[in-house]
Amino acid sequence: MTGFGAFVRAAAAAGDLVVQPRMGMSDPRLMREGLLATRRAAATTVGTLTLDSYTRVGDHEAVHRALEQGADLNGYPLVHHGPDTTRAVLDGIAGPSFPVQVRHGSAHPEAIFRTMAATGLSATEGGPISYCLPYSRSPLRDSVASWRRCCEGFARLRETGMEPHLETFGGCMMGQLCPPSLLVALSVLEALFFRSLGLRSVSLSYAQQTNREQDEEALAALAALAADLLPDLDWHLVVYTYMGVYPRSEHGALLLLGEAARLAARTGAARLIVKTAAEAHRIPTVAENVTALELAAKAAVDERGRSAGYPDTGLLAEARAIVEAVLDLDQGDLGLALVTAFERGYLDVPFCLHPDNAGRSRSLIGADGRLLWSDIGALPIGGLAEVSRSERMSSTALLSSLSFVARGFDEAAVEAVPRRPVAAAGRHG
Repeated sequence: MTGFGAFVRAAAAAGDLVVQPRMGMSDPRLMREGLLATRRAAATTVGTLTLDSYTRVGDHEAVHRALEQGADLNGYPLVHHGPDTTRAVLDGIAGPSFPVQVRHGSAHPEAIFRTMAATGLSATEGGPISYCLPYSRSPLRDSVASWRRCCEGFARLRETGMEPHLETFGGCMMGQLCPPSLLVALSVLEALFFRSLGLRSVSLSYAQQTNREQDEEALAALAALAADLLPDLDWHLVVYTYMGVYPRSEHGALLLLGEAARLAARTGAARLIVKTAAEAHRIPTVAENVTALELAAKAAVDERGRSAGYPDTGLLAEARAIVEAVLDLDQGDLGLALVTAFERGYLDVPFCLHPDNAGRSRSLIGADGRLLWSDIGALPIGGLAEVSRSERMSSTALLSSLSFVARGFDEAAVEAVPRRPVAAAGRHG
């Protein structure tokens, strides 16, 4: 069977990093133009239909009202447009040489999955944890039940000749300030949840964080756990360009994107989700997305052949301990194990305000830029994790930490720009 996973796997075997935008426009004509431009970019690309925020929360009436009033949405309203319109958008563009993935952010995505199936789309992303805790106030138990139904139906696409592909979003929780061992564990746990419900092609996400060597170690840990626990699946790793506060300068933003592409290339990740130089200011244009895709692809080629070099700080051991503790909670029902893990604090995301998150774990950014634990709560990593209990994050320090990456790359951009010579006194023109 062909499909999203097979395309990425073939590209990786050829030495290419697949680069992907987060593009979504409400107008079908503009969405088609965006997909066509992505396909024509000077890079190995896949397409994206990023859905709007109303569709994400299931408010399809609001979609209808907005479009009736001529408003632009912040994404593509897949359910509202329906299968016929979307097939026309994809006609002659999407196919085995250019697969398209749906990205949405919904804790209750049944309508989205139904519309994807009716349209012939077989790749999406998310998960019962990662699309509930940061984006929804729905009970985690309800999200798990919804995603269970969706995954079971999605897996049946195989009967139609399509190989469904599902990407975890667990490695991107909160976008920033979550120590990498927990990100790795959440990504693996969501992939195991998908497998338990019949999915055979998955990708595991990890979002670029605040320290290059720590990110390299995290991606190595993610690959090791996937190899151990998902040996029967077609899987690959996908890196997300930094998801927190983005550099405000164009040059700083492009420096950060290039670093993400080099990270993916060094660590053997097969795919990169790019961000553009406009991220700090507005929704990017199609042209800006293409520029970002091509810049990332070139940076990855330039990095080809270089390997990651990082100290072993025990990140893999922490992530493995978290995964194993959750799996031990219920051998027969991973969905129930995930719910129980949050109830007991075995899974606890720093600074996440969802009612089902214990909120006892805390993190901080160390002097070298590494994300560190300042409190592990009930996370099952006692004796493994280095905990900086003497350091607590004040509200002022938290705000400063949220801008740590943006500030650093904006400063690097200023240093990288050659200074113009000062004109001699008395000369004009």
